[in-house]
Amino acid sequence: MHDTTVSPTERAERGFTRLRADRERLDRIDRYMRGEHDGPYTPRTATEEYKLLAKRAISNWLPLLVKTPSQAMAVDGYRRSTDGADGPGLSEETPAEWRVWQDQRMDSRQTPVHRAALTYGQSFVTVLPEPTNPDRPVIRGVSPRMLFASYDDPAADALPLWALQVETIPDGEGVETRAWLYDATHVHDLVVGGKRGAQLLASRLHGFTVCPVVRFAPDLDLEGRVTGVVEPMIPIQDRVNQTVFDLLVAQTFGSFKVRTISGLAPEFRRDPDTGEILYDRDGRPQVVPIQADASRFLVAPDADTKFSQLDETPLSGFLDAIELATKHMAALSQLPPMYLGVGSLTNLSAEAMAATEMALSRAVDEFQHSLGESWEQVLALCSTVIGVAPDPRAEVLWKDAESRSLSQTVDALGKAVQMLQVPPRAMWSRIPGVTARDVEEWTQIQEADDPGLRMADRMASAVVAAEPAGSRVA
Repeated sequence: MHDTTVSPTERAERGFTRLRADRERLDRIDRYMRGEHDGPYTPRTATEEYKLLAKRAISNWLPLLVKTPSQAMAVDGYRRSTDGADGPGLSEETPAEWRVWQDQRMDSRQTPVHRAALTYGQSFVTVLPEPTNPDRPVIRGVSPRMLFASYDDPAADALPLWALQVETIPDGEGVETRAWLYDATHVHDLVVGGKRGAQLLASRLHGFTVCPVVRFAPDLDLEGRVTGVVEPMIPIQDRVNQTVFDLLVAQTFGSFKVRTISGLAPEFRRDPDTGEILYDRDGRPQVVPIQADASRFLVAPDADTKFSQLDETPLSGFLDAIELATKHMAALSQLPPMYLGVGSLTNLSAEAMAATEMALSRAVDEFQHSLGESWEQVLALCSTVIGVAPDPRAEVLWKDAESRSLSQTVDALGKAVQMLQVPPRAMWSRIPGVTARDVEEWTQIQEADDPGLRMADRMASAVVAAEPAGSRVA
């Protein structure tokens, strides 16, 4: 339950401790995303050549597991519900919250929020009034490495009881950093991490009755635990790196044939004046190397001399192991195998292509259901700032990113209009690439070109002009 007796500094200390506790796990995920992986196994006696190959063996597939679904998720519109004479519906007017969205440049700034949520399992967005203009909301995305949120029920609560955001996480003990604590009424400016504990600098009202921090968690279980797409794939990524390293070692040191000669006495270098054998600094005779290439024959005076060769190490097994690991990664992440370079796209029909992307489409659809609720919560907070009543039935609209041709889509929409009597205007927003602003502009153009509407306007103007001035209702 919400305990109002706990001071902001006590909550800040608790939140900062949790941030430190989660830092090792989150930093490991961040490190792997940036390609700083744990190196493959090498023996203690490894030479510099082996260490160089170990660095080159890092093949970072993890960003692709995040970018692929995030590129298919983009909020493209927002509709408020209406309760008119025809019953509940969706308003066609541009909502005020969507103008805030455009003003805050969220078309591009939503992507880092989605990618952080997929990478770490959760991300956060804060909504606060602008200090110099209280009627203008400011939307900011925050990494989970920088913010801890406390919930009464972490699996069911839409908003936290309070949240602590830090500017930086100090590397050492006793190093201070700036922090902000959000609760149901205030934003507290603090300094945390120092030897004296958390220190409250200032507090100000934020204008809400709830904590203005929204969590984006695409995979949240009933115990409030979150899971990203990166952490479960790290063991497979390490397996790929190890196999690539083994491949590079075999390719560098064993991928060529080795010719051998047995029973042949070596020829030594001799002094041109005395004919004596020359020795190196260690006292060993200097051997004349054998020149073996395609233009030379090897001849031995001794009949017992035997020429042979050692075959190269086959690399196909390493390549098969890499392909198997990437298939496992694709299966567990619901990514089409061809996205990881496994399989071929040659001679695939449109139906076969859609079937290969079915698992990814289902994963994206699940992510959109969860993240869409969070964006609706963000826009509801924005409506409070601008003085508009929040609409609990409003919904965000996601851009259609499925791989369908424009002609197929338009044909399907046309059949829905003709065969199912769906209003044509309802199909405009489903055309790929069409934005909410396009739909609004088309609506205005249609209304301006509609003869029936123009005739109604002229009749209404004529009726008003013909009425005596005294008969009009003030």
